[in-house]
Amino acid sequence: MVESLYPAGDARGIWVYLEHTDGRFEGVSLELLGRGRSLADVTGERLTALLLSGDGSALAEQALGYGADRVLFARHPALSVYTTLPSARVVADLVTQRRPSILLLGATVNGRDLAGRLAVRLRTGLTADCTDLLIDKESGVLSGEVTGFGQGILATIQCPDTRPQMATVRPGVFARPVFDPTRSGPIEGIAVEIPEDDLRVRVIRRSPRRGADITQAERLVIGGRGIQGDFALLRRLARALKADIGATRVAVDQGWIGHDRMVGQTGSVTRPKLALVCGASGAMQFTVGIQESETVVAINSDPEAPIFEVADYCIADDVFQVLPQLIEALDQKAGRKG
Repeated sequence: MVESLYPAGDARGIWVYLEHTDGRFEGVSLELLGRGRSLADVTGERLTALLLSGDGSALAEQALGYGADRVLFARHPALSVYTTLPSARVVADLVTQRRPSILLLGATVNGRDLAGRLAVRLRTGLTADCTDLLIDKESGVLSGEVTGFGQGILATIQCPDTRPQMATVRPGVFARPVFDPTRSGPIEGIAVEIPEDDLRVRVIRRSPRRGADITQAERLVIGGRGIQGDFALLRRLARALKADIGATRVAVDQGWIGHDRMVGQTGSVTRPKLALVCGASGAMQFTVGIQESETVVAINSDPEAPIFEVADYCIADDVFQVLPQLIEALDQKAGRKG
């Protein structure tokens, strides 16, 4: 086994890598600050926010308000926009010098790209796409829960022998912390040097892909195979409930709706107050995306469908018989026609 660059006995503290775009944190970074705060409270360690930017001093102050004990703020013009080599070099150098016990990143496109590079450079393990994080108070060993494909596996993964313990976490898994403007702490600015060879990639223009962010929806109407592509019916229901639209992987693979609406292991993990699931069987790969919902209502014609095992309210009936009546009742209550 390859040894990590520093032993577990020399490691201290929990770090969260903060992603940001156009002066705003990515939602998953705030979620990780909240979870990192709770993990640090268990172990009694400091929570450090790691910020890479060309000029992000305002963001550094915000990180403290969202739960960090201190901020490491690495500054360089090349860090204004994420590119792989400069970010990987700066983070790897800081981790090697400061020796954190845990490093958490969001399971975003950039977070996954960076985490894989860091795991190799730091000679450590990586638990990817976690849906939960737990920590042992005595040993400080981090456990990451990951759902598997195929037979509906829920695996708990640990990397107890290498440091830092690294994990990427799916957006929407944890609640965002409430901003506390009274929190304060040290902000350590670090002027970094990046070799010219690492600056071979330059961002000329950014064209961010815009899509729905169903991770923040308070109400979700979710369609599966059983709705047979009739998302117009679901949109009517969503309008009546003032809800957003979600879908299972099958619905997305059939081309009935875009990937940004997919709920589950390969889509979004959501935390709505109400999830109304229509025509979905309820495989684990899907239900991991709604397991933090306050209330789940499921409609399925199969009374033995697995979705009923996780639902709070179960309607074993034809979705095309139930939904029109439900929409009509909601419209009448709201004083709407049709």
